[in-house]
Amino acid sequence: MQRHYLLGNEAIAHACLESGIDFASGYPGTPSSEVIDVLRVQKDPSYYVEWSVNEKVALENALAAAWCGIRAICTMKHVGLNVAADPLMTSAYTGVTGGLVIMSADDPFAHSSQNEQDTRCYAHFARLPCLDPAGVQEAHDMIRTAFEISEEFRLPVLFRPTTRICHSKGDVELGAVVPSTRKGEFHKDPRQYVVIPAHTRLLHKKLNEKQPALKKRLVERGLNHYTIKGKTAIIASGIGASYVQELLPPDVSFMKIGAYPIDEEWLGEFARKHEKILVIEELAPVVEEAVRQVAGCVPVFGKINGYAPYEGELSPAFVAAIMVKAGFLPENPFAAMEPVQNLPMRPPILCAGCHHRAAFYAIKKVFKDAAIYPSDIGCYTLGIQLGVVDTTICMGASITVGSGIAHSGDPRDVVSTIGDSTFLHTGIQGLMNAVYNGANMTVVILDNRITAMTGHQPNPNTGLTATGVETPPVSLDAICRACGATFVETVDPYDMTGILRVLEEAKKKNGVKVIIAKQMCVIAARRAGVKRGRYVVNPDLCTGCGTCVRFGCPAIEFADEKARINDLCSGCAVCARLCPVGAISREAKK
Repeated sequence: MQRHYLLGNEAIAHACLESGIDFASGYPGTPSSEVIDVLRVQKDPSYYVEWSVNEKVALENALAAAWCGIRAICTMKHVGLNVAADPLMTSAYTGVTGGLVIMSADDPFAHSSQNEQDTRCYAHFARLPCLDPAGVQEAHDMIRTAFEISEEFRLPVLFRPTTRICHSKGDVELGAVVPSTRKGEFHKDPRQYVVIPAHTRLLHKKLNEKQPALKKRLVERGLNHYTIKGKTAIIASGIGASYVQELLPPDVSFMKIGAYPIDEEWLGEFARKHEKILVIEELAPVVEEAVRQVAGCVPVFGKINGYAPYEGELSPAFVAAIMVKAGFLPENPFAAMEPVQNLPMRPPILCAGCHHRAAFYAIKKVFKDAAIYPSDIGCYTLGIQLGVVDTTICMGASITVGSGIAHSGDPRDVVSTIGDSTFLHTGIQGLMNAVYNGANMTVVILDNRITAMTGHQPNPNTGLTATGVETPPVSLDAICRACGATFVETVDPYDMTGILRVLEEAKKKNGVKVIIAKQMCVIAARRAGVKRGRYVVNPDLCTGCGTCVRFGCPAIEFADEKARINDLCSGCAVCARLCPVGAISREAKK
């Protein structure tokens, strides 16, 4: 065994290598992305790995691989599981032959997500096992267990790490890498894999029949366990279990829930040995509801009776406060933290030179404040600070929301913005629908040739696969025209004159107008060695009008009533084109 200091997702990826995986797929989404990112850069991998166009596609690929008898992992974040929910629910009926682990990383506190969602609820809904790690080492160790359980019960297994586990670091004992040696072979069995009603009724019955043995096996494998020490008890799951163990008084019994479904008989036996029970878990009261069903007259403290919140993520101090409130600790050992006062706000912002800023600036200049601006999930969501993001709900929704508003009777212009990866994820159907049903709107595809927000993963528009193999990039122009759009223009957003002209033209036309604002991501360009030079302000010409500062680029500052450009400048030249007096120019080479 080797001990390494690893990010949680790195530990999970290495556990996949130790488990001898044969197939890996996923769609990038924080906090899950690094698992596939680690797997795809391994030298001469013996397994297949891909970034899929969306989570549904990723899961269907992995499910098919598992039907062929090989080990597969599919990764996504919690909201991605919504996209994959259709195959997820039916995969419980069809089952698998090889092991299938579906990693759905939850994000309590919504650090980088549009909601706080609990994957354990999907597991209960689908009647699938779910493993819920409490730390980085356990996240690593659970992967092999997950594959073994999947193969034993011939079911997909959900794996639910949270942000605090995925993106924390810790010492992890690693095992040896096991190369993939299996060759997939699909054995035809229509009664198992063709879910017509006659087959489904029998498959559902078989799924239900697996549950009692599955519950007992999770206890036998040590995933759910307890220690009795007194008349009161705390039951905890996930990262909350680790925090409780740091604070647990010596005379309080402890139960750790690391996997679902929970054996009710085993749980009730523990509960009824105590005079009161506190349940600690993040998000939904999944464990608490199970405890309340079997506890009889034993008082249970948790979310349902207001002792713990339904939302947000836990911390040691937060858990201590809950324990004090419920009478399990005399006082909170953590000092109260007061935020430092009068610090300047530092909201997330688009990078210096990001072409999204130029596109948003042009959109706002043409369509003004009166227009309605549905947007989407990605870097460009930060356009909210530029006044050009009015709605964001989920991947691909900008076009469909825009279409709905356009058909609602509101007479204002509708301008939807969406990224290239998001458009390929779930935007195409929305565009097709908008054209088919005669919406009157403008769609701006912000094409930076990469999936930037989640770590610069390639997509079908990039021209590279996950492993760096060159592949023909899709044509967004051709896709849009195939969807029926007749006004499709590709522009360089750094060319302010050009993009303003095309936007003005689009504004005058009826129907669905598509503008593809195409420019390489500024970070990807820098990594690729693209050099545009820096720009500087001539203080003798600068009038201090503030036009460049209002553009919002973090490379532009204002001091002593003059503009100046700092070292963040990437050389996009947009500010030089905006300056009304020509005070900004390329820095002379020294």
